[in-house]
Amino acid sequence: MARKWTPFPRVVVAVLLVASFATPANCADETKETKIKRAMEAGPAEITKNAKIAEVDDKGNMTVLRDGSNGWTCFPGHPGMVGDNPECDDEAAMQWLADFAANKPKPTTTQPGVSYMFLGGTDHSASDPHATTGSFKEPPHWMILFPYDPKATGLSDQAKMTGTWIMWAGTPWAHLMINQKP
Repeated sequence: MARKWTPFPRVVVAVLLVASFATPANCADETKETKIKRAMEAGPAEITKNAKIAEVDDKGNMTVLRDGSNGWTCFPGHPGMVGDNPECDDEAAMQWLADFAANKPKPTTTQPGVSYMFLGGTDHSASDPHATTGSFKEPPHWMILFPYDPKATGLSDQAKMTGTWIMWAGTPWAHLMINQKP
C-alpha cells in the first residue's frame, strides 16, 4: 500500500531548493509532461513507472504531477539550480530529507534510504551539508542515506567522479555516493 504524503513538503523544499528560493524562468514554462519525463529519467524504469511524481515550488508548496503506487517519489528538480536535482526517493530517503531540511541534529530513520540521481546533479559542498555557496558537479549516481564512517568502511571521503565515496563524512548526514547507474 502506498504511503499517503505526510505534511512535510515545506521542509523537503529546503533540500530540493538549496541554492535559491526562486524558480528559474525557463522551468516555470515547462509542461507537466516535460517535468514528469525528467523526473522519470532520474531513477530505474521499474521504480519510476509506478512512482509518485511531484514538484516543489519556490514557496515550498508541493504539487503532485502524477500519483504513484509503490512508495517512491520522484522530483523533476529545476535545471540550473545548485542542489535542486532530478531524483527518486524511497520512503526512508524522504524521511531523511525531511529531517535534514528541518535541521534535526541527525536523521531519525532506522533503515537506509535509497535515492537515485541518474541525471547527475550539483551540490554546494562534498564535505559540508550546510554549505550555501560553491558548486561541484556530480555524475549519474545513487545514494544510500544512512550514516557511514570512512574509517570503519575504508571508503574515501573525497568527492570523485567514479566509484564509491562518502559525502558529508564526519557529520550525522554522511551517506554513501555510488557514481554509476546500477
